Amino acid sequence: QVQLVESGGGPVQSGGSLRLSCAASGDTASIRCMGWFRQAPGKEREWVALLDRSSNTNYAISVKGRFATSRDNAKNTLYLQMNSLKPEDTAMYYCAAGSKEYYSDDSGIYYCVANPSDFSSWGQGTQVTVSS
Repeated sequence: QVQLVESGGGPVQSGGSLRLSCAASGDTASIRCMGWFRQAPGKEREWVALLDRSSNTNYAISVKGRFATSRDNAKNTLYLQMNSLKPEDTAMYYCAAGSKEYYSDDSGIYYCVANPSDFSSWGQGTQVTVSS
């Protein structure tokens, strides 16, 4: 079992920055993929960013170039640096972790997919509110 606790959310003005943190505990050695998702009121959950076992990252088009995710293995912590925030970024942000990954025969690498059902552990969420 992996436990995740997010922090770092809050109110921010449009154009501002925030850094979210996600502290992992428990069976962290089992983690192969980590991700950030978000959900705004009245909307479906949306994928934001992925990070695989090799720290390769992938981003949703809506945040690419503005958000960056990284991991500090010594602290078992995942980060999401959010820059140039927009009001449409307002949402509850969730950290997720899972052991499911995929293998590409063509490239010989393992990779992650932004499928919420692939992530077995979720944090409680941290609210980000961007005002115009």
